[in-house]
Amino acid sequence: MQADPNANLVAQRLREWNVRAVESVSEFCGEITIAVPRELIRGAADRCRQDATLHFNLLSDIVCVDRFPLEPRFELNYHLTSIPRRDKVRLRVCLSGDDPVVDSVIAVWPGANWMEREVFDLFGVRFHGHPELRRILLPEDWEGHPLRKDYPTEGFR
Repeated sequence: MQADPNANLVAQRLREWNVRAVESVSEFCGEITIAVPRELIRGAADRCRQDATLHFNLLSDIVCVDRFPLEPRFELNYHLTSIPRRDKVRLRVCLSGDDPVVDSVIAVWPGANWMEREVFDLFGVRFHGHPELRRILLPEDWEGHPLRKDYPTEGFR
């Protein structure tokens, strides 16, 4: 479904920054999602935060979806909020199951620290440039990543 004018503004500003920054724009139930190539996520995030017109000053959450057995296997959704503009947008990045690595956005939003650690801990997605990427919920010696769809329901033995 074609997105509303606000989504087009975000997509337009991202395209002005880099013509490859926007793979697609969609709207569902009034929520805008902009698909971004994984190699451009940090720059796109920085553009969304620093652009005076957009001013997405809050990263509300990073959500990971395991689409196993489909490829690309993982989908990361960055939920951004502009408090001054009362606006929201979601940036989506897809990652292959063979190479679930994406740049960290901690330099853009320091609050991403624990969100990225949670996604790493539960799904095994690695964030390049994260200053302290380690487990946050599970013990350090835990085997595997329990929210992956191929994780054994009875656990490892």
